[in-house]
Amino acid sequence: MSAAFSQRHLEIDAAAECERIAATLRRQLLKDLNRRGAVLGLSGGVDSSVVAALCVRALGPNKVFGIMMPEQDNDPESLRLGREVAAWLRIEHVVEDITPILAGAGCYRRRDEFIRRLFPEYGPGWRSKIVSRKPQAGGYNLSYLVVQSPSGETREARMPIDVYLGIVAATNMKQRTRKQIEYYHADRLNYAVAGTPNRLEYDQGFFVKNGDGSADVKPIAHLYKSQVYQLAAWLGVPEEICRRTPTTDTYSLSQTQEEFYFGLPLAKLDLCVYALDHGVSAEEAASAVGLSPEQVDAVYRDIAGKRRTTRYQHQAPMLVERP
Repeated sequence: MSAAFSQRHLEIDAAAECERIAATLRRQLLKDLNRRGAVLGLSGGVDSSVVAALCVRALGPNKVFGIMMPEQDNDPESLRLGREVAAWLRIEHVVEDITPILAGAGCYRRRDEFIRRLFPEYGPGWRSKIVSRKPQAGGYNLSYLVVQSPSGETREARMPIDVYLGIVAATNMKQRTRKQIEYYHADRLNYAVAGTPNRLEYDQGFFVKNGDGSADVKPIAHLYKSQVYQLAAWLGVPEEICRRTPTTDTYSLSQTQEEFYFGLPLAKLDLCVYALDHGVSAEEAASAVGLSPEQVDAVYRDIAGKRRTTRYQHQAPMLVERP
């Protein structure tokens, strides 16, 4: 690169990019997919808020339908902020509580059975989350189960692989159930489903296959998280949403995306992904990211590792031969 690597390399013309995305959405939804409008889940986060605003710019508020899908482990703020976005954009919306569906499918029961392999006393009134940590000596990330008793006592334990997979498999029912609800409304309205992953989530496989990874269009999958915030500022997304820390909002204990999966503040990870993809050395990227060259090199390896291990997430069904 001719200029010193810095955050400026991620700056975009937000107004022009919004118009480009809106024009593309109009063509994709109305012509390529032959649908009348767009459906999307509103989580109260910046990504879904930006996608909703882009759909409104593309189609008008009367052709965008928002769905809030709370369940018993959600932060109540997610529903409040989702409603705020729907009111701001003046779009039709509905609240679908998916707790009964998840309970009927055994989501909570199955999850708790795996948790009790490590904490036999886990039961009503307890809360939990998964956190990912890299050992000080380096190497692979390790996953820990954190639980909190009704009295507020917090305990944690490293998870064996079967417990980790069991908890994640049960919890993934939440994303797949939400997508089922989105497609129900899309089918009845003859709309398409708009997905909300940003570039970090899409690139690093931070989504559930046939869950939040499923959509007909993904308008911001090419944008780094910092670029999504640039669009949010230009579009006028409510400031409270822009200030909100990105969370998974999936586990009953508060859990950021950084501690669950990415392992690094998203602004720093943005820079590392961009630098790696544009051939910026760890030494050159280090000062911009605020890490040592050795730390940046470790992040580069982690990015590549996540791409490799989550490639399955992006694959279409494999056939013996093409019909």
